[in-house]
Order: sequence, then structure tokens, then C-alpha cells
Amino acid sequence: MQQLANDFWNLRGTFKVAGILDLGTQLSLIRRRNGRFLVLDSYTPDDDQRETLLRLTEGGTRVDAIINVHPFHTLHCEPLHHLLPGARLIGTRRHLQRAPQLPWDPQVIEDDGTQAEFADDLEFSVPDGLALVPDDDSVHASSVLVRHRRSGIVHVDDTLNVLAAPGVLGKLLPQSKLKFHPKLAHALQARPGAADAFARWVHALAERWAGTPFVCAAHSAVRPLPAAGWRDELLGALHSVETVLQRHRRRHG
Repeated sequence: MQQLANDFWNLRGTFKVAGILDLGTQLSLIRRRNGRFLVLDSYTPDDDQRETLLRLTEGGTRVDAIINVHPFHTLHCEPLHHLLPGARLIGTRRHLQRAPQLPWDPQVIEDDGTQAEFADDLEFSVPDGLALVPDDDSVHASSVLVRHRRSGIVHVDDTLNVLAAPGVLGKLLPQSKLKFHPKLAHALQARPGAADAFARWVHALAERWAGTPFVCAAHSAVRPLPAAGWRDELLGALHSVETVLQRHRRRHG
């Protein structure tokens, strides 16, 4: 577990495809202004991570909620709920549908009203122009992005990627800059104006969350940023998908 600010910790985990390729996954722990805690995303910590997590949160009793922000990240929801059974369990509508056996809060995190409950500590943003849950289960380009107000750190799953070499190589080779999910084209809503709505959302978020010092990105890495890095890299990522957006405009208007 890596402490990135006084009130923000990030835990990196293992997620292997076919038991071989480790894509990685994450969980973030945030200490609220009132001294209690929130968990962003679900992951089953290893023994050392579990010990640290429970020590910081007095055995988990000071965790108010587990907030799952990517509709397709569901594998670890049940184990983390069992580890922190007293925490309110919040997800997207897809979480409620995929794991109905869990005691989900009926309020889902993509709704403004649910987000407002955590406004003292967190800001949220859902990409405009993208389907949060596409028909194709392999398209994970949209999610609910989260920014911790006190530290300015952004936690994001899949919508923004950081390409980093695994293991020891990750310490030797440079990370990529922020990039949008490679299946962005498939996530754009099939309607006129969706590409422009997405571009406007990116421009607005680049300004609104300017000064972000770290991006905790699933699946691979925590990316440190210089003062203007968030704005520059987000707009650079937008520029790199302009061909995708133009193709959508030609097809849908």
C-alpha cells in the first residue's frame, strides 16, 4: 500500500488474464475530513496489505463505504465486503445486477444524488457521450472518475490508462502518458453529437481538475504528474483519438 498524500493510500493488486498476463488492479483508501474512511473500488488484499488496511481503519470499523466506480470491475466485490462488512456497499447499476446476493445500497454511484453525499471529500465525473454499460461486455471505456478534494489525486479505472511495464521492468522503463481506453470507439453512443459531447467533457475536466498530482489508474500504474501535467496529458490523449471522433461524426453526425 503506497501513501500518496496525508489522507490518500493506493493499493496495487494482481489481475491475471488466462493465469499468465498480469494486468493489475487497484483499490484506494481515503481518510475523510471527519477522520473516517472511504474505499474506492474492490480488491482482495494480500496479507500485508490487509494488515495495513485494517490497522489504519481500526479493524475496518472506521470505513463508511466501499464505492465501486467501474461497472465491469466486479470480481472482488464480495471478498472485500466480507473483509469490511460494516461498510456501506455502493456500486453502479450493473453491480447490483451482477451480484444481487450482496447487500448493495440502492443508491448507485453514477447518480448525482449519491455523489452529493460524498461532496465534502470527493468530486465525481462520468464521461459525456459514452455508454457507461455498453452491450458489448468487453468495452470498458467508461467509468465514474473520482478526485479527492484535499489531495487532488484522481482515481480512475480503464477510462484513462497508463501503460507501464510489469514487475522490475516498470522501475526501469518509462510510463506512458495518459491515454484513453483503446475501445473508446465502441463506447461512444450511437447518436449525433456524442463525439462532440465527449470532447467537451475532456476539455472541461482538463481545466476543472488542473493541478492533479497523481493519477491512480487501473490497471497498471500510479502516474505522478507535474503542475500542468493533468491538463496537458488529458488534452494530448484527446488529440490522439481525434481520428476516432471524426469517424463517429461522419457516421452519426
